[in-house]
Amino acid sequence: QVQLVESGGGLVQAGGSLRLSCVASGRTFSNYAMGWFRQAPGKEREFVAAIGWSGGITYLAASVKGRFAISRDNAKNTVYLQMNSLKPEDTAVYYCAAKMVAAVADLTRGNEYDYWGQGTQVTVSS
Repeated sequence: QVQLVESGGGLVQAGGSLRLSCVASGRTFSNYAMGWFRQAPGKEREFVAAIGWSGGITYLAASVKGRFAISRDNAKNTVYLQMNSLKPEDTAVYYCAAKMVAAVADLTRGNEYDYWGQGTQVTVSS
């Protein structure tokens, strides 16, 4: 089992920044690719960003490319989502997720992930 705990959400004005953190425990963190997803009220969960086990490969959704960045610190069992130039449409609950490293995987698909955190609310005011 892997336990994931997100933090860093909050209320911010449009144009502002937040950094989300997700701390993992329970298994060897570097055995897992990590992802961030979000879900706004009345909408489906959507992919935001993902990062490979070593941090050498990253993926970003088109809607956040150039504004968000994902990184990880395996020594701290933590994955980060740096969010800059926030927009009201970024308002959502943000979830981190962990996927056991596999030879083939589509890290943009939520169904690929094995473990999920409880989420942290991000609200961007206009």
